[in-house]
Amino acid sequence: MLSAAKTVPYEVADISDNERLNWLRLIRSENVGTKTFFALLSIYGSAKDALAAAPELSRRGGKAKQINVCSIAQAEREIESCQKIGARIIAACEPDYPKFLTHIDDYPPVITVMGDASMLKKPSIAMVGARNASTNGCRFGFKLAEELGQRHMIVTSGLARGIDTACHKGALQYGTVAVIAGGIDSIYPPENKDLYKAIAEQGAIVAEMPLGATPKGTSFPQRNRIISGLSYGVIVVEATFKSGSLITARMALEQNREVFAVPGFPLDPRCNGTNHLLKQGAVLVESVQDVMDVIADLRERQGELFERKPVDFRNGGIQLPDDDELNNVRNEITRLLGPSPSSIDDIISATGLRPAIVLMVLLELELAGKLERHPGNRVSFVY
Repeated sequence: MLSAAKTVPYEVADISDNERLNWLRLIRSENVGTKTFFALLSIYGSAKDALAAAPELSRRGGKAKQINVCSIAQAEREIESCQKIGARIIAACEPDYPKFLTHIDDYPPVITVMGDASMLKKPSIAMVGARNASTNGCRFGFKLAEELGQRHMIVTSGLARGIDTACHKGALQYGTVAVIAGGIDSIYPPENKDLYKAIAEQGAIVAEMPLGATPKGTSFPQRNRIISGLSYGVIVVEATFKSGSLITARMALEQNREVFAVPGFPLDPRCNGTNHLLKQGAVLVESVQDVMDVIADLRERQGELFERKPVDFRNGGIQLPDDDELNNVRNEITRLLGPSPSSIDDIISATGLRPAIVLMVLLELELAGKLERHPGNRVSFVY
């Protein structure tokens, strides 16, 4: 079910410390998310030039105060602090960045990794489930993770209580990756401190958030897309209807990953979500072989995912519209936006304008904090 959604907007190669610093500065700047980052990179050709352009773009979008651009000193402090605790920052254009992750729609421009970064490039399966898991659920998760590890699969999970913890422990001696919702130094939940240290020594810890950031409610769905994005598929062991594990399963489907589910007792609410996934067509998992049979087919087709050569935007990939063009259409484009998400393609069609003009105005609004992006290439206006 895997497919190449997009490619890294840079030739994969070793980069200079200064270039990595500018990538970090850009993604840490105010109102710059993953989509904005790569839009800026494609327009201006380099993170350095994008950083120089961002303040003026935000002003044209209507931001009253100067946009907060991450300084060289701030970025250097983050890099140095990561190095002191044994972590490193990897940009999406570097060879050590996990290739699988670049095939999701909104992969992070930079990640922070503690431990063995090579594990991120090995075949992985994600395992998630309920925090208030049953004893049987934890036992099954531990056993399945252990057997997957014995078959040379890296088990990726989120270091949460319950199923996540059991799966990390089961796979620990073979290889496991923990993707966390805060900064690389943020251990959550606190009782998993020893497990965190063990994974850092024997596996890998991955974070998208800046060093020192504590997890927030919105951080967990962001983390979940990375858990599924690193893997061939996601195994859900136990989950209620409102579980974050079902969000991970949904993201896996959006990323064209496989979804697996472990059946559970119908009267246990912790199994309602997994049983629902099975009704929707998820692969039923009763043993490790159920997983490996599907993985074997996916691995046979893995090569076709990476045949396309990444596009090199270092000389700038989009012809910039001139100021007169933009001044004449800003109000027209803004008027089409509202609090409900609208398709960017529909906006382009309704205006009849060149896509580059529409995209530039939307970028200005986003940097001004007046635009929010949504799945499916949709945007809404922030009042």
